[in-house]
Amino acid sequence: MFVVSNLKNDETLDTLADLGAVVLSPPSRRTSQGEFHQLLSRTARERGLSGIILQTRDCPRIDYDRTAVAFENADYEVIAIPEHWDQTTDSPTIVVGIPAYNAADSIGKVVDRAAAYADEVMVVDDGSRDDTADRARDAGAIVVVHERNRGYGGALKTLFREAADRRAAHLVVIDADGQHDPGDIPTLVETQTRQDTDIVIGSRYVGERKTKIPFVRSVGLAVINHLTNASLGKLRPSGFIRDTQSGYRSYSLYAVRSLAADPLIGDNMGASTDILHHAHRNRLSVSEVETTISYDVENASSQGSVSHGLDLLRNIFWTIEYGKPLLILGLPGGLITLFGVTLTIQFLVHAAQTGTSVSIRLVPPILFAVGGVLLCIAAVMMHVLNRHPNINRLRKDGNS
Repeated sequence: MFVVSNLKNDETLDTLADLGAVVLSPPSRRTSQGEFHQLLSRTARERGLSGIILQTRDCPRIDYDRTAVAFENADYEVIAIPEHWDQTTDSPTIVVGIPAYNAADSIGKVVDRAAAYADEVMVVDDGSRDDTADRARDAGAIVVVHERNRGYGGALKTLFREAADRRAAHLVVIDADGQHDPGDIPTLVETQTRQDTDIVIGSRYVGERKTKIPFVRSVGLAVINHLTNASLGKLRPSGFIRDTQSGYRSYSLYAVRSLAADPLIGDNMGASTDILHHAHRNRLSVSEVETTISYDVENASSQGSVSHGLDLLRNIFWTIEYGKPLLILGLPGGLITLFGVTLTIQFLVHAAQTGTSVSIRLVPPILFAVGGVLLCIAAVMMHVLNRHPNINRLRKDGNS
């Protein structure tokens, strides 16, 4: 047994040490749970152990049978499954939802690993052209099939409706390609239970980062994260949602019911941002926990860097259009216009004082001014369209 504690002198720690436990000191008092787990895992490896079961922060009693099943499918470490996940009613405690499209090569393994942490694993086969649905069923999942491809957001909306119908206490959504580690499910659920949070996001940017994000994706995500936070009115870094595009999320029953009833959740990849805007409008609480996403898994998406970059650009423009265009476009446009006008005035004053005139030097400031004005006009137009009742009604009809 390994124990991590900040306490220097404690009778309980002395007793544990007498019983053979290894007591470790964390690097600092602000050490996160993820860093605790890394310290324990590293120590176990250094001592030549074949694996380790990690306890959650609240240290509930462990369900050893389910944890043993999870441990068999883990690479080295597994987070313990608590006893209070046992079903005490007809409603499932944990439903793991997996949107899937042409994921036949990976879906079976993902379902197998997720099943240890779930009362039910539900796969939404979003119009796949391969054997995704059959392989998910063979692995023990409940499968809902879309006859046509509706997109990532469409699959999420089906999961919300199904989880709401089942009155699931927690819906945990993971990807079908194996990039998300189901072993982090206990951390998301325990955080949701302890903090009474409506949405918990498995974040690539919280704690000690271990996720190696491809360069193009990293740049695009940085832009989207900042734009999304700006559209939510979160202008100070202390209030940021650091990973707005992570699909690894745990939703409470209250959040699931609220999201299932919202016709404004889109069908495309922008649904991740739609959900955060819904949470903001409906005052759902959001928190983040550390997780690692693997981009080098065997059956990861085959999209290249250019394709990923185009997807990210589409997401950026979608965030601007449906977020707060007056803030995201109007404010920069106003500043750019002011900058261009100021340079133009300075140039004209200098030319009047010196009696010289080089018209080519007027081109950059005029371009700045014109570009800024165009951004302001676009911001006003988008704002008006977003607020127009007929446009909102068309959106609702299109998403219903």
